[in-house]
Amino acid sequence: MNPALRDLATGFLSACRDNALLVATAESCTGGLIIATLTEIPGSSPMVDRGFITYSNQAKMEMLGVANATLDEFGAVSEQTAREMAEGALAAAGAGIALSVTGIAGPDGGSETKPVGMVCFGVAISGGATIVQTRHFGDIGRANVRNETVKTALSLGLTALSE
Repeated sequence: MNPALRDLATGFLSACRDNALLVATAESCTGGLIIATLTEIPGSSPMVDRGFITYSNQAKMEMLGVANATLDEFGAVSEQTAREMAEGALAAAGAGIALSVTGIAGPDGGSETKPVGMVCFGVAISGGATIVQTRHFGDIGRANVRNETVKTALSLGLTALSE
């Protein structure tokens, strides 16, 4: 793991510890990279609850309670789905914060309205408002989109815990 990512993950876990919150993730395009990054940090166990890898729409519905109507109307890659993923992970886990990501890592799967490199993020905190955001990383390669997604998710989580 590169030092900048290690520092970001360590900072996020420290903020979780300081706020007495367990973290859960709901990941689609990253396939578990966020939770893997967190659990690579020694001493992460007291702050990490679980990760949901929900690559398919069926998994999003079954594991996280994402509504079929949301997927039909807005698609898997949407802020609405990211919101329901984060809130669903929070509800299904014993966590106090949940990070969600859903996007198009490429090289295919993009469209004019949802291009390769588009990722939607959700951050749900127990007792707080869910934050959603979309980022467009561009067609920078699958691995790079996934890595940027991990960094952005952890940064958004850290910012949410700092407010």
